[in-house]
Amino acid sequence: CGDCGKSFSWSSHWERHQRIHTGERPYQCGDCGKRFGRTSHLYRHQRTHAGGQPHVCADCGKSFNSTLHFHKHQRAHAGDGPRHACPDCGKAFADGSALAKHRRTHTGEKPFPCPQCGRRFSVSSHLYRHLRSH
Repeated sequence: CGDCGKSFSWSSHWERHQRIHTGERPYQCGDCGKRFGRTSHLYRHQRTHAGGQPHVCADCGKSFNSTLHFHKHQRAHAGDGPRHACPDCGKAFADGSALAKHRRTHTGEKPFPCPQCGRRFSVSSHLYRHLRSH
């Protein structure tokens, strides 16, 4: 990629990656008009129109489209697996990566720099959103 230096084995993956930099969202929901950069994201979104979110937590009522996210959420209620507590505020997480992301709110760490202007972000998705502004 000429913008960020990332390399790809498949040209289709490079083309899809370019949408991060251009902000192109060619796939549109026919129900509400919302646009997406990937067909998989459009399909996931369309499930919200087709009967809502299929997974509802019996403990707290929170709804999920993704089976994976639903099961991760259930494990947090059940206390299954390791619980990761933030040493700064005590908030607990079901997995270490979620704790690491949370810890940045306390440390101020911003490990994701914009390759175009140098602005740094604590969450990668915030960087990708910012890249669309260039």
